[in-house]
This record gives sequence, structure tokens and C-alpha cells, in this order.
Amino acid sequence: MTRVVSVFLPSWSIDRHRRMAGDAAPPPEVPLVLAAREGARRSVQAVNAAARAAGLRVGMQAAKAQALVPGLLVEDADLAADGRELDRLAVWLHQRVAPVVAPDPPDGIVIDTTGADQLHGGENDMLDAIIGRLALSGVEARAAIADTWGTAYGLARHVSPSPVVAPPGHGAEPMMVLPIEALRLPLRMTTDLRGLGFEKAGDLIAQPRAPLALRFGPELGRRIAHALGEAPEPIIAIRPPDLTEVRRAFAEPIGAAETIARYIGQLVGQMCERLEAKGLGARRLDLVCHRVDRGLQTVRVGLARPVCDPKALARLLREKIEDIEPGFGIEIMTLAATLAEPLVQQQTTSSLVDESVPDVGGLIDILANRVGARAVFRLAPVASDVPERSVRRIAALTEETGATWPGHWPRPARLLPRPEPVETMALLPDHPPAWFHWRGIRRRVRRADGPERVFGEWWKREAEMVAVRDYFRVEDEAGERYWLFRAGDGEDQATGSHRWFLHGVFG
Repeated sequence: MTRVVSVFLPSWSIDRHRRMAGDAAPPPEVPLVLAAREGARRSVQAVNAAARAAGLRVGMQAAKAQALVPGLLVEDADLAADGRELDRLAVWLHQRVAPVVAPDPPDGIVIDTTGADQLHGGENDMLDAIIGRLALSGVEARAAIADTWGTAYGLARHVSPSPVVAPPGHGAEPMMVLPIEALRLPLRMTTDLRGLGFEKAGDLIAQPRAPLALRFGPELGRRIAHALGEAPEPIIAIRPPDLTEVRRAFAEPIGAAETIARYIGQLVGQMCERLEAKGLGARRLDLVCHRVDRGLQTVRVGLARPVCDPKALARLLREKIEDIEPGFGIEIMTLAATLAEPLVQQQTTSSLVDESVPDVGGLIDILANRVGARAVFRLAPVASDVPERSVRRIAALTEETGATWPGHWPRPARLLPRPEPVETMALLPDHPPAWFHWRGIRRRVRRADGPERVFGEWWKREAEMVAVRDYFRVEDEAGERYWLFRAGDGEDQATGSHRWFLHGVFG
């Protein structure tokens, strides 16, 4: 089933202007509008939050806005630059989210994410990642995902700022409560419809289409059909100018898995020839299948490092064939290297020299494309004495940095996501517990070692200025070993609550 994400950028012109201004941008609390000339007058094209709170709106005369808000900052709008940057943003999302991405002017982007959500940890995580990445770039964004472009568009613009995920197969229900503006109708048509008493999109959906078409033309019925999925609405994907892409059109549509696999091999071979000529290796490949019913089936595979091996790339793509629904047949297949990097040449080994470290890159690529790239990682040390801050996830094939964990005190093989409170009894200030009660089981301590005192990081949080923890390695009567700590030094209440917690389990 097709799934489409609509990304709404409510302050796109303002955000782009601030990004271009850099350090010279005015503070957010200063009212700011962007104005452009429309015929004989200069009108407001965009307003920031402070100007909106002062009562200014898009479309009013710039001179009137200055009269209403003393000290208003008026800058020149550049609609052409807004469009160019929107295209660049669409290319950026194309490289990171899904194969089919297109700008939705003047303030949106549409993404066909069918089958791509599994590479991002699911639809909710994917939307959070999109919004989070844009926020880090200084761009405010809202997003929604639905079965159709029209429904996703309406949800992104007319529901809460939080990401909205419409359930697959939702039908018309999400559109019924949205305002008629959610149907992407021309402004004049929306005004006329409101004059007739239509407020919600559901009011129009419930009406017979023929009388509406006679009164307002075919555009109204077409937009309703697009929103409900009754008529296809193709997304014309943006293509970077330097994209390496190969294409195959078929005289007769294909649909058998064996046939698709054969042509994947041919496309991959052509792709590797072009990449090799450029000295590049693929880090991400997108296979797009154009069906005879104008539907798209997309497959994306990622790689941990640049690869230009036809066999390895074809194997990864062929594992995704079961996700392709050919329908009445596929008439065009395209393969694009969405992300390509310089290929590092490696010397092959021989029987005359010692074998190098085994190459696990192929295994990592297979696992990452089966369970998601975020699920395949390794742990690296971080310079911190606080245990939960001393480790981070990194890509599986990231080069070693030389950093290590402290070796003077052993660390447990399993660190709990967060310390869990336990009931126990111990002599203060520096004796280990005699027993502890954890997850419904009482365990008597047979031997223990410690304490290892860990101080808080005062430069990160003021509350850790005097905070300490005393860690103990304990072993119960069954031979199982645990890592417990007492919050505080056992004497001064200011250093901690003196409660006990279990933080890890030794192997």
C-alpha cells in the first residue's frame, strides 16, 4: 500500500531568510516581515511569530503593517530564492529519506515513503527524524503520513503540530473533519464554497460530484478524488544534476520475480560500470519500478561503505523483490545511486602474505537492510565517568578512534537503560549490601567488592555539583553478579538520596 509524507514548512521564507543572514539575523522577538512588490503596491509575503502575534498577516500592505507595529523590521522577499532552496531541500531529503521526493511549492515537500519506513525504525521515528533534522538546520516543520498525497497534505497543515500518522487503509475518515482548504483548492473557489455554507471537507465529500462539477468545474472533483485515493496523483521526483542513474523500458510489462531479478542484475552491472568510470562506490541505491497503472514501487538499500561490486549490490536488491507489487506489470525500471562516495581501492591478499582482517561489510549490509540501519551498530567509549554517559552508538564500520573505557574497575557486560531501584540493607557509610530485592526476587549477597566512587559532572548540570555514587560489584548465592550503587556518600544528604539502585549485570 502506498504511503505518502507531506512536510509543511509554515515559516519557510522567514527561516530561509534567517539562515542566509546568519549571525546578522534579528532576534526572534523582533517583529519581522518580508515584502515584495505586487503591481503598484508592496505587500507582505511572510511574517515571523512576533509579527503574527502583533496582528500582521500575509497579503496586507507593507505600509499599513509599518503603521500598525512601530519598530517593525521590513526586509525584501525573494520568492525565486525560496523556490531554489526548496528544491535543494527536496534533494537533501531525497538522499536521506526515500527515493521519490518532490517540492510542493510554496512551503512544502512531498515524499513517497512506501517501503522506506523500515530503514528509519518505523513511520513515527521517520517523521520525528525528518522534523528533528530540519529543526537542527533552523527550519520549522510539521509532517504527516497517509495513504494519499491529498490526505497527508491536509493533516500536515490543519492538525496539531505533532507528527500525524494516519493508519493504513484509512479511507475518507481523516479528511472528513478538516476544513475545505485541506483539499488544495484555489482561493477563489474556497471563498465561494464557504459562501454556500461548506465548512468542512466532509461536507463536500458527502455531496454528489456532478452538481459540484457543473458549478465549479472538474478541479473540485479531481481534488476530492486525489485525497480519497480514487484517482492516482503521481509524484514527479526531483533528480540531482549529478545523479548516476540507469533505466530500462520494457516492450511488454514484466511481473514475475525471476524476470525482475534478471533485470536487476543487468541494471546493477550498468550502474557499476558508470560508477567505476567516476571512481565512485554506491552508499545508497534506489530501484524504482513504474507500473502500467502509473503506480510506483520503490526499493532502497543502504551500504556501510562505498561498494562497486555487481554481485553484492544485486544480492541486496534481489532480497527486496518480495516487497515489490508488480500489479498488472512493470513497464520501466530505474536504478539510481542516490548517495555515492569515492571508492577506496584495497589490495587483495595472496597465499604469500598473511590474511588481513576478515571483511564483514557484506554481512553488515545484509543485516542493516533486513532490520534497519539503526538496528545495526557498535558501542564506542565516551570520555565520562558517569556510566550511562560513557558509551554511545556508532556505525558498525566506523574506524577506531583509539578511545577506551577505564580499565582499573570492571564494567558489566549489560548496562540497564536506566538504574532500577532495589530494596536492600547495608551498613553506612561504605559497606556493601547484605541482601537486595530486585524484580520480585530477594537475593542474598555472598561476596562483594567496592565501593567505587563516581562524582557528578558539575559542568553539565548544577544539581551534580556535590552528587556522588558509590558502586559495588556483588555476587549472590547462585553465582550471579550485579552492579549496584548507592546515591550519595552515606553521610551527607546533600550528596544524594542514599537509595540503592541496580545499574548493570555482569556476564
